[in-house]
Amino acid sequence: MSEEEVRRAGVLKRVKSGELKQVEAAEMLGLSYRQAKRLYRRYLTEGAKGLVHRSAGRPSNRGRPEKERRQILGLVRKHYSGGPGERFGPTLAAEHLEEDHGITVDAETLRRWMLAEGLWTRERKRKAYRQRRVRRAHFGELVQMDGSFEAWLEERGPRGCLIHMVDDATSRSLAKFDREETTWGVADTLWAWVKEYGIPRALYVDWKSVYQSAPTARQKQEGSVPISQFGRMCRKLGIELIGANSPQAKGRVERGHGTHQDRLIKKMRLKKISSYEAANGFLADGYLAQHNGKYAVEAREEADYHLRVPPRLDLNQVFCLEEERVVSSDWVVQYGPRWLQIEREGQRTRVDRGATVTVREHRDGSLSLWLNRVELRWHEIPERPRKAKALPKRHVVVRRPPPATHPWRQPYAKMRPRQTRGAST
Repeated sequence: MSEEEVRRAGVLKRVKSGELKQVEAAEMLGLSYRQAKRLYRRYLTEGAKGLVHRSAGRPSNRGRPEKERRQILGLVRKHYSGGPGERFGPTLAAEHLEEDHGITVDAETLRRWMLAEGLWTRERKRKAYRQRRVRRAHFGELVQMDGSFEAWLEERGPRGCLIHMVDDATSRSLAKFDREETTWGVADTLWAWVKEYGIPRALYVDWKSVYQSAPTARQKQEGSVPISQFGRMCRKLGIELIGANSPQAKGRVERGHGTHQDRLIKKMRLKKISSYEAANGFLADGYLAQHNGKYAVEAREEADYHLRVPPRLDLNQVFCLEEERVVSSDWVVQYGPRWLQIEREGQRTRVDRGATVTVREHRDGSLSLWLNRVELRWHEIPERPRKAKALPKRHVVVRRPPPATHPWRQPYAKMRPRQTRGAST
């Protein structure tokens, strides 16, 4: 089962137990009510295995060859791509493919291909209409996340960052201190939220490189979408990242910053807290519970939209840094200054030279190697093998050419005949 099917099974299980209604389950899963009813009937009769798509593992009978698809998208990217006001739409691009290149492709098929490659978006060119946004109706439907830099310890310690999460429907908060707004800082805060409440449906964040980056003009032209380490973690959990275009768009968390900058700094001054380790302990020991009791409100709808963590999902494999590396000819993977030797025996999958493996760096600094979702056995080499030193110059024999008067350089006719032994003089 895919991760999407596992999440569907978890939601439908809550419907079966009476915790959710089918209408609420349909909204959580992003499906129509009729489709949710069909899935629920299949779940009741076949269990979680019935949610697996019937066409899983089988190629489409009407699908075009992958080679032809890459050729068509290459032509679209080369001739008909560009910025939002310059690129061709799927219908116009399909017409020019037939006129200019003699390739016939349905406009709807081309639209799906272009959407998947990032060559087309669903946004219309009309001007956005802005109005005051009301709260989301369900707890966990949207959570805002941001960092606030301030002299939280005043003169008792250095300047730090409060990484703050606020639920849009209830204003329920969770926060952790860190020196900077780093990947590990935001990951630790989200990890704490998932342990406390579950997996939220969406996160509302800034357009910062630690969360997500807007694609450059070249990336748009190539059809590649940049993803951060934090974005990769959210993708594993099925969390949608929504970028805020202005500070006013995430007003809940911004107002929460102002409240904490007033109340939290004064409370830590009374406690004489002088380190961020102690400050995090103060947050967990009662400050956040007191803050939520004072400022949190009830959601308009009773259903909780947080997803429960699947039992087989290891959060240590979710909240980690991932980098791809290529296996060398001697089955060694380099990760920074470290050299990881892949072992020959005991592997659950075949590892070839030149294969691309994934190196995961976990929160405690440990590493793990993965190939196609299979963990590999390896050990670290203490140091890189050194190259052999060059021989000293005194060992080098230099052969010089003989002088011009040497007999070897004389013409053959001028050379004296060789005398044999015993010949008379």
